Amino acid sequence: MFPIGMNHQRDRLLGALGRIVSQVDNLPELVPFVRQLGADHRKFGVEALHYPEVGQSLITTLRYFSGAAWTETLAKDWADAYDVVAKTMIDAAEEDAAQRPAWWNAQIVAHERRRFDLAVMRVVTDRPLPFLPGQAVALEVASRPRVWRFYSMANAPRPDNTIDFHVRLVDGGPVSPVLVRSVAAGDQLRLGPPVGTMTFDDRSGRDVLLIGGSTGVAPLKAILERIAQSPAPPRVHLFFGARTMDGLYDLDDLAKRAVEYPWLTVVPAVSDESAEGGVEQGTLADVIARHGIWRDHDAYVCGSPTMVDATFDRLVRLGLGRDRIRFDKYADA
Repeated sequence: MFPIGMNHQRDRLLGALGRIVSQVDNLPELVPFVRQLGADHRKFGVEALHYPEVGQSLITTLRYFSGAAWTETLAKDWADAYDVVAKTMIDAAEEDAAQRPAWWNAQIVAHERRRFDLAVMRVVTDRPLPFLPGQAVALEVASRPRVWRFYSMANAPRPDNTIDFHVRLVDGGPVSPVLVRSVAAGDQLRLGPPVGTMTFDDRSGRDVLLIGGSTGVAPLKAILERIAQSPAPPRVHLFFGARTMDGLYDLDDLAKRAVEYPWLTVVPAVSDESAEGGVEQGTLADVIARHGIWRDHDAYVCGSPTMVDATFDRLVRLGLGRDRIRFDKYADA
């Protein structure tokens, strides 16, 4: 929205936005995102008949806050762009409805508090939920109806339809406090369709670098399970970082996997307090720089935006190609 009375810069920006959105159908890279958005909106009960009303509301809002900058040409650009987006979303939703449900019902079968603000839970779905290791699903808890939050699966698909999630409490968050403090085995959840592109490339043949900050380690564990299923697993280095020692909440399990898998090396690190017991001191970006040459690896990075950006930049400076770095950022909201 643009407040009334903004200057010439507002006018130029609005015009530029209008030109950009008018070309949305000529930007193929946007189509997968828009299609995924359309399919994902099914879980909210969105139907084709809702789109015209939303479009009209959007145009009316833009016209009101644009003031004198609004023109008929701009109105047509926005209307045309919205029509393209809406049609793409509607078509994707209809195709998706023919293949899978809008959501999966699930029941919590185990819930473990690892810290005062963090829990690991296992759920079982009422039917198979096809996903790729590294993806996430939106999750709705019964006490917060129609409020969905995304969480990454912490395991590869299993025959028994169980899925693990790592949940860190966010102050003021509508869902995470319930998942950490209030739910228990037997409680019901709903899961949306899987989304995300930080998935394992099993065709590259290169060694693998996994870098996770806090609960960002969850999708990396899913990728690790997928690698363990390979007939000839590549060498894997997993760096697990946190601010403090008690933030390394999953280190015991990772250490057991390192003993089980001779091709796996686990390196824990803390940034904000003294390290002990074989734990490295420093940020993940600094620690990985001390530990090897990664230019011939595939890297997967997950954590806070700050951590991911710093790690991505360091890997590039160390010689790893940008196209070999897949990442996922989670926000504290």
